[in-house]
Amino acid sequence: MKKEKTKLITSIGGQALMEGIMMRGPKKTTVAVRKYDGSIELEEIQPLNWAKKHKILRLPLIRGVVNMIDSLVTGEKALMLSADKALEGEDDPDEQPSKLDVWLDKHFGDKIINIIMVFSTVLAVAFCIAVFYFLPTVLFDLTAGWLTFMNEPVLGMERFWQSAFEGIIRIILFLVYMCLCTLNKDIKRVFQYHGAEHKTIFCYEYGLDLTVENVRKQIRFHPRCGTSFMVLMLIVGIIIGLFIPVNHPIIRPVIKFLLLPLTVGIGYELIKICGRHDNIITRIIAAPGVWMQHITTKEPTDDMIEVAIKSMEDVIPENGEDRIA
Repeated sequence: MKKEKTKLITSIGGQALMEGIMMRGPKKTTVAVRKYDGSIELEEIQPLNWAKKHKILRLPLIRGVVNMIDSLVTGEKALMLSADKALEGEDDPDEQPSKLDVWLDKHFGDKIINIIMVFSTVLAVAFCIAVFYFLPTVLFDLTAGWLTFMNEPVLGMERFWQSAFEGIIRIILFLVYMCLCTLNKDIKRVFQYHGAEHKTIFCYEYGLDLTVENVRKQIRFHPRCGTSFMVLMLIVGIIIGLFIPVNHPIIRPVIKFLLLPLTVGIGYELIKICGRHDNIITRIIAAPGVWMQHITTKEPTDDMIEVAIKSMEDVIPENGEDRIA
């Protein structure tokens, strides 16, 4: 059945969390979490909002990088909050802390959490850089000698083959990583909340009452999804790689990493266009990301939809200033 035309496009976006959802509107950002006792708790958090404070940060390409940093920081804050709320009351009050827990609490207190977060973040960033930037270039360097067309460059196409090879390897790695994530029970539930988030936003955009029944009928693949943004960045990275005249296995990845802000900026502008317009061109641009959402979004349960609705209702402005089309 052909989908009816969307009545409005909203600027409201969200993020799936642990047993909850964060919705971000033009005026407020709210985290809704299903607690261990079954109740739903709402809590407002404050994003960075750098773009609202400084006009220059709203310029094309620059705003993409600024919004990504804002989303990462705000998303991490919301994720930690949801974890605390979801697990609240789950611990056994009679359980005694271990000697290690007592020692850490005595010497570091609450600082230990920040230390662990910083360490894990640095480790994760280093791992991502090694896997997504250096590994594809190293693999190409190792396999280039086996490819006969690389021994006799055809009309200068060697740069194209290298960029395409690296891009395909990155996409495969990203795809494998996402598929492995679905094997984890907790991550799979996050993906279900991701589906609830998208369905709820679609329900609101169609002008329907935000009820479980209406939300359930919506599709779970949204063009403004962060998954689509990641896929677009990978594709844009292939194009940018065509203009890098260096094939050194260390220098080339470093250059590509330094060009990451440009990749982010272009990807953001493309995802913004896809979110505002629905035509054959935007559908083609959004298609790879929408396909990837078959992995990163799952059908939610009714109680997950209830959480998404609560979060959505709390950020919808009365004057309709969230409507961008």
